Amino acid sequence: MPFLPLYFRQLGVSDVGEIAMWSGLCLGVTPALTAMLSPFWGRLADRFGRKIMVERSLVSFVVVMGAMAYVQRPWHVFALRAMQGFFAGYGSLTLAMAADSAPRDRMAYAIGFVQTAQRLGPAIGPIVGGAVAQIAGLRNAFLVTACFYLVAVLLVVFMYDEAPMTHSESSAEGGRVTFRNMLAFENFILLMAVVFGLQFVDRSFGPVLPLFVTELGTPVTRVPIVSGVLFSIAAGAGAVGHHFCGRLLRRVPARGVIAGSAAVGAAGAFVYVLARGPWLLLLGTPIFGVAIGVATTAAYTAASSVMPSAGRGAGFGLLTTASLAGLALSPIVSGILGATSIRAVFVLDAVGLMTLAWMVSRLMIVAPLSDATAPATEEM
Repeated sequence: MPFLPLYFRQLGVSDVGEIAMWSGLCLGVTPALTAMLSPFWGRLADRFGRKIMVERSLVSFVVVMGAMAYVQRPWHVFALRAMQGFFAGYGSLTLAMAADSAPRDRMAYAIGFVQTAQRLGPAIGPIVGGAVAQIAGLRNAFLVTACFYLVAVLLVVFMYDEAPMTHSESSAEGGRVTFRNMLAFENFILLMAVVFGLQFVDRSFGPVLPLFVTELGTPVTRVPIVSGVLFSIAAGAGAVGHHFCGRLLRRVPARGVIAGSAAVGAAGAFVYVLARGPWLLLLGTPIFGVAIGVATTAAYTAASSVMPSAGRGAGFGLLTTASLAGLALSPIVSGILGATSIRAVFVLDAVGLMTLAWMVSRLMIVAPLSDATAPATEEM
């Protein structure tokens, strides 16, 4: 996807403004539709099984990516990206599958492992995609991508064992889990706000970081490599945070982990505010990345601990909607704010993370993850 603007040029679009328009539309339509439909697909997964819903999503991606190699017009790409967004939703379902597969005291580890993969995939993908596009061409790169999705389909079909669904019987006895029930569960709305805020802050760096590196006096020829290194450090540090969050949750309640890591992340963002040279960013970036990773996994784990197992698909779908809303809004706000002052973006990030830390420390009800029980699922 990072090379989509080059693909539009191959399709005959020569005007830079038109290329930017089509790129923005095509890159935006998929997460927008995914945000709207993730709770719906999660609800179906709660009824019919997570595995079949993930298979449905991945098979559709094989078809869509394969078709991308044969498009002739820009609107063909837009239509396929819209179809991709319509059938997406495997991301939130894999988190539900991880939570279902793990004992309760290992849930944070399971969710953290999946989130580590979700963070490392986009970090490594552009490198592989660039190499494939260089060797085989952009059109063939889409076919290679379809093959990657096919491998994912086979992994799920043959290697994931799903327990027989008994949710329908339990629903009939205890009342079904509705979206209204889910939002009423302890801390759930607060944790949705936390997920939105963390994603908003995490994605605010993308539109302005290369410009900030230039502003700090980095030679123009070295801006891409310095920016790339910082993005990679942030992604790697976030993966480390996801991975080690489980150990923290065994010692500290989720409220303390989320509030503390958000405050540490604010300190990392504040290093950017104070930076007078690019080398200081090497200090702030790993601090920020680890903190965001820890806070994100802790928020998802805390939310999962209050969900009944029969409603995890819908619950993680709602969390994904909050996450994608932050992803969509963040570049817009940071771009507008960065036009006035790039440092103001990092000030907003620091203030936002401190606000999240205060909200969680004041409003979140503490319940040890190992002793938490699922709330009742009757209609409220």
